[in-house]
Amino acid sequence: MATKTIGNHPAASALLVSALVVFTPSALFAQGNSGKSHGKSKAPSSSPLPVASSGAPGIGATPVAWVDDANLMESGAIALDISASHWAGNGSGETSFPVVNFAVGLTERFQFAASVPRVVPDDTAGVVGGLGTTYVSGKYAVYKNDGAGLKVAVAPTLELLGTGVLSSLGPDETRAQFGIPVSVELDREGRRFYVSSGWFSRGVWFAGGGLGTQLTRRTGVSASFSHSWTTVADPTIAAPRDRTELSGGLAFAATPNVSVFASVGHTIATLDENGAGGTVSAGISFFVAPQRTVRRPRGRRN
Repeated sequence: MATKTIGNHPAASALLVSALVVFTPSALFAQGNSGKSHGKSKAPSSSPLPVASSGAPGIGATPVAWVDDANLMESGAIALDISASHWAGNGSGETSFPVVNFAVGLTERFQFAASVPRVVPDDTAGVVGGLGTTYVSGKYAVYKNDGAGLKVAVAPTLELLGTGVLSSLGPDETRAQFGIPVSVELDREGRRFYVSSGWFSRGVWFAGGGLGTQLTRRTGVSASFSHSWTTVADPTIAAPRDRTELSGGLAFAATPNVSVFASVGHTIATLDENGAGGTVSAGISFFVAPQRTVRRPRGRRN
């Protein structure tokens, strides 16, 4: 999404704040209870299924999220996020630090973005450390109608599976995968509603949606829902491979160029083998606005 300031909308803001207040404690303290099985939860870094991320609207960089809006950064704008996240499931946990997200607007209709996480090794929990699943994408604005507030974007994405996923790859599978997420967004005076869906070459599908608004000129909130599943069979798991997650995010712009953010997510109706649990993340975002050329009027010749 692009960095912007949106007017205050008390009704929508109150609704979103209430949702976050109710949702956050359950996400923090109900870890592992959403699974339909009672085994040890499998860490997200060892699964091809994505972990939802929900950033606050209009502030900071846009991570390469599977469920995303159709906003693009302004041409010439640059954003960088550095964050940490912790996932906790049934009898297991996993920490990623640093998670680096980078985005740059190349034209008015195209932006480049990359997300590179590092998974902290934990022999006790059986977590394989190293480079996590990395995403590199180019987001293109297919359609934009400012009058109606309607936007459509497609984001061809290169996925490089993390170290923890490599052991589950078949003999004919490669680490590099390709995906095509598509997003549709409706922007009504700063209240954004969006849906997104797509496919990845390893047989992973996803769909979801979200909404976001500004509480104040400096504070934004968002919430999203995502569901992902794979059509590729795993010989070690007899049950269906799917993951459903709710997430919410909050961000505060300390200055026009620096903001801090936090998000929380939790799975629902998800097997422990598919990463049932809760995720909490927080970080800082740096934004560089595009340089604008000011043309001076030419002097009048006598």
